[in-house]
Amino acid sequence: MVKATTKALTKNSKKECESMAKPVEFGIGFLTGRTNLCNIINNCYKDMIEQVKDYPDGVNLTIFILYDLEYQHTKREEFYTLKDDVYKKIQVKYITPEDIEEEKKILKSRYNLTRDEVDLFLGTGYARARNAIMYFALKRKIDYLLFWDDDEYPYANIKGDRNKIIWEKQNNILEHLNVITYSDVTIGHRCGNMSPVPYIEFEKDDIKEKEFKEYIDAVSNEVISWDKIKRSMSKEANGMSFAEKDITEGKDKIVLKHVGLKNWLYASGICLNLTHLDKIPAFYNPPNARGEDTFFCTLLNEAQVVKVPTYHFHDSFLRYTGIVKGQFPKKFEKIPLSDSSVGERFLKASIGWIKYKPLLMYIMQRKTYLRDIEVAKEQLKNSIEKINEIFPDSDFLGLVEELEKYDEAVQEHYQEYLKTNDVWNRIKAQIQLGIKPEN
Repeated sequence: MVKATTKALTKNSKKECESMAKPVEFGIGFLTGRTNLCNIINNCYKDMIEQVKDYPDGVNLTIFILYDLEYQHTKREEFYTLKDDVYKKIQVKYITPEDIEEEKKILKSRYNLTRDEVDLFLGTGYARARNAIMYFALKRKIDYLLFWDDDEYPYANIKGDRNKIIWEKQNNILEHLNVITYSDVTIGHRCGNMSPVPYIEFEKDDIKEKEFKEYIDAVSNEVISWDKIKRSMSKEANGMSFAEKDITEGKDKIVLKHVGLKNWLYASGICLNLTHLDKIPAFYNPPNARGEDTFFCTLLNEAQVVKVPTYHFHDSFLRYTGIVKGQFPKKFEKIPLSDSSVGERFLKASIGWIKYKPLLMYIMQRKTYLRDIEVAKEQLKNSIEKINEIFPDSDFLGLVEELEKYDEAVQEHYQEYLKTNDVWNRIKAQIQLGIKPEN
């Protein structure tokens, strides 16, 4: 009789637990200045739904869109061209400039922050926009948040026999979801055009390999290095990186340790477990710089970070936007130096890199910083005129002044980096005490 009662109770408890189970709240965060974002969502939303339709307990998807009208001088309405069916099938939350300003007022009053502190944490620009998406996701009670950039597509290009390109669709949401529940951060892989560096044929493009190497060494950082650039410029690659078959087949799942010392993560394709909020740092970058993912990584040493077997194809120059429509290139064309848009894209990237290089060096190699930064300045001065010469429609000469300026301000930026995370830690402490953001 006792056994029967226990069995009945267990059965009833199981039913009760099942009825109480809540669907997973999964957010997808886009920060964008390019309207290609709408092309991605309009062509990928059905697959997003398909990936999670059989997930136990169900999954509610919410897309967050934070747009920057200044990046390409776009109009607001250009970011509102999603198909009607997208709004019917998935929750879509636009984070407008007005939303951010209103939230800054709330943060000041609710969490006893100053205007300077909230301006440091929320806004536009790479890091502050990611913080804003993260914070608005918390307001929506999102469990897990996947960042996805407006020049990346959930496909992998694999090198087949005789250099044939094999394209495979990637379960970029489901692969993260399967792992993030027991991790703090998950990260996917990248293939395609890894960085906006054009393909250069040193015999034809009026620049020697040694000269271009010196420039890359000058602007280099944790993910941009001469060895990586040189590999992508092989004749077989044409500037592209290919996905590894072992990873696309799910054979490679890696737990990373000491992330900020030996391993670096790209901000796109990174998924945050917002139920483990104490392990999630804030994003930061120096003014008008890049590096928000880099400085995020420097504070991840206590987190469980897992690389999951999924890829995003990175389309740095937006040459393959048809991929999301099923238009797969049979070969990759070299990105020519003669295209003025290529020079401008490379210049913008170089500016972003050079502006965060001093702070990265200051954090990672403090003891040798003064010597190392002088080496970088010398490399840049030696190579910049040749770089400016091969990109006649873009002005690279100003990079020397920018590097010197950000070197002079490196301690100020270091204090901002610390302060941003201090503000975020104070917000998190209030949230954990039960003073949560309102919907």
